[in-house]
Amino acid sequence: MLRIATGDEPAFQVLTRRYAPLALRLARRVMGSTADAEEIVQEALLRLWINAPRWRPVASFRTWFYRVVINLCLNRKRRAPFLPLEDASDPADPTPDAAASMERRETDRALAEAIAELPERQRAAIALTYHEGLSNAETAAALGTSVSAVETLLVRAKRTLRQRLGPMLEVGSK
Repeated sequence: MLRIATGDEPAFQVLTRRYAPLALRLARRVMGSTADAEEIVQEALLRLWINAPRWRPVASFRTWFYRVVINLCLNRKRRAPFLPLEDASDPADPTPDAAASMERRETDRALAEAIAELPERQRAAIALTYHEGLSNAETAAALGTSVSAVETLLVRAKRTLRQRLGPMLEVGSK
């Protein structure tokens, strides 16, 4: 391992020839699958190469290497299994279809018209709170009124919008 830590490839090949078959046999027993076992041994050998400079001879090399293999096996068993490629479907297109886009534009247009018909202070409270993202306290300061007055303006505005857009909102929620 000291030679591998310095990048000695022949030393790595000797350890690989000696321990890979033993690790493969262990991984097969734990995993029950040859393909998974081979991947685990490859990963264990890669970790051996990368971590060689940090290896400390506290335990025997074989014990340390088997611990790496066992940990990789346990990690693989914990994660969800991969589905066969044939089982994967095409990802859903995140863009709305034409009908949904048209319906959304129509709803937005009707909402904008209904908001435009609100009394001026209600319209201002809606704009500051919902369009500009201000808190009720910030909206109250901007309008020169109290927070409770802003809340009242918002309640009345929403009630009026629900009355005017009720049928449209019910259709959109189905």
